Amino acid sequence: MTGIEKAKWCATYADTKKAEDIVILDVRGLSTITDYFVICTAHSSPQLRAVRDEIDVMMRREHGVKSKAKDGSFESTWIIIDFSDVLVHIFQGDQRDFYSLENLWSDAPRIEFSPEEALAMTRA
Repeated sequence: MTGIEKAKWCATYADTKKAEDIVILDVRGLSTITDYFVICTAHSSPQLRAVRDEIDVMMRREHGVKSKAKDGSFESTWIIIDFSDVLVHIFQGDQRDFYSLENLWSDAPRIEFSPEEALAMTRA
């Protein structure tokens, strides 16, 4: 599975748990750590947990892809799932605006992703 496919599947699974403002950034050539960021927003601690668990479980179950690590606590309101070539950032509330990853990585091209694409991917 390519990095972009992995990123789109992570975005798809975040969407199934009603994460909002899902963005995929292509940071290849800008970061030595990863190739893609998936950034999304959850509006409560239970939703934060649900998005994290959905991505982690479904990537393993459906694609055989295990995360290298998960970092952050529900109290911190920012969780990261590390799939090596994809880092998933799940923010709660104003933390996303505060850390402003999209602005910090403004040179990174955005990969178009929509809920409609997520729906099509789950049917494929």
